[in-house]
Amino acid sequence: MNLRTKHNKILRFGICFLTMLALLALPVITNLFKAESRITQAATTATSMNPEDTSTLHQIIGLPIQQTKAQSREEIKIIPGGQSIGVQLQTKGVLVVGHHLVKGKTGGVSPGEKADIQVGDVILEIDGKEVKKMKDVKPFVKQAGQTKNALDIKLKRGKKTISTELEPALDEKENNYQIGLYIRDSAAGIGTMTFYDPNSKKYGALGHVISDMDTQKPIEINNGSIVRSSVTSIEKGNNGIPGEKQATFSATEDKIGSITKNTAFGIFGKLNQNLEEIKKPLPIAQPNEVKEGPAKILTVLAGEEIKEYEVEVVSSVPQKNAATKGMVIQIKDKELLSKTGGIVQGMSGSPIIQNGKIIGAVTHVFVNDPTSGYGVHIKFMLEEAGINTATSSPKKVS
Repeated sequence: MNLRTKHNKILRFGICFLTMLALLALPVITNLFKAESRITQAATTATSMNPEDTSTLHQIIGLPIQQTKAQSREEIKIIPGGQSIGVQLQTKGVLVVGHHLVKGKTGGVSPGEKADIQVGDVILEIDGKEVKKMKDVKPFVKQAGQTKNALDIKLKRGKKTISTELEPALDEKENNYQIGLYIRDSAAGIGTMTFYDPNSKKYGALGHVISDMDTQKPIEINNGSIVRSSVTSIEKGNNGIPGEKQATFSATEDKIGSITKNTAFGIFGKLNQNLEEIKKPLPIAQPNEVKEGPAKILTVLAGEEIKEYEVEVVSSVPQKNAATKGMVIQIKDKELLSKTGGIVQGMSGSPIIQNGKIIGAVTHVFVNDPTSGYGVHIKFMLEEAGINTATSSPKKVS
């Protein structure tokens, strides 16, 4: 997830596949995000999900009814999203996304590869100084090349921190010193807001992790922000070919919120302003409350207008442990099917509502059947956002 940028506006988004196609709410623009993976059969993964144990029923026997006290918990209420948002991420350090040969007198060599720096590594420091952006690297390379010294590189590989030495090489054609690495420090794309809490201003979006298309690994972010986005057109999906939203947003627009986390359940942070589309807060449904049957999603197909569309929950697993694929949904709305063919890139994060409760968010499309896809239970997105789903202050009722 080939990139096309137009200064501050992003018009098209690329995608990338593994085994399953993540319906990148962040259909990546700039060749930066990859879709999570490709799915061909819903039944295979659905049967692998762990069912949640039924809760224990506690009974009090032998006491008069009027003396029995039951515990009733206050409902957690959040505001459903549906807005199209622009997403801007700044990586932690600079991300290595490839190698290239530096052509010198004796032939081509990649100093970075020779130093055992691998695709997916994140360069954190050079010669003991922190590296935050690509432009930070060039002065070190130039000085080391001119003085014939090696660079001390500190990098992160997975959970490990590794040190290595790298000797820049002179490119005869370009007449400058190079390290033979392709690096990146930022990413941008669009997605869909899932929810926000009117009290804490915490929000959640996308419902799945943002991964780099080249390294196929989750982007470890230093910081990020979200801005408003406007959908300009829809490329309809067909069997085997996922569709996508095309949208624009400006990098210079007022930022409506921060991004502090990029996890398997989406992106999370805090809003710094109220969204105009204020809706009534809705209660949430726990995983074991989600039922097979009618539901609806909120999403944008044109401009910034949020509309409701009919879907059906085909299956739901009352998961005990946090997992990203908790339900299978199918698009039933004739207007949505006519315009999109089903679930398209850019739709991930669209909130799913059933019986007046927010139950989850759209996350993936089935490539061989774009009318269907996966959803994640809202409980797990709220927990990632730092919102307690277990209890509010309990009230006693007779």
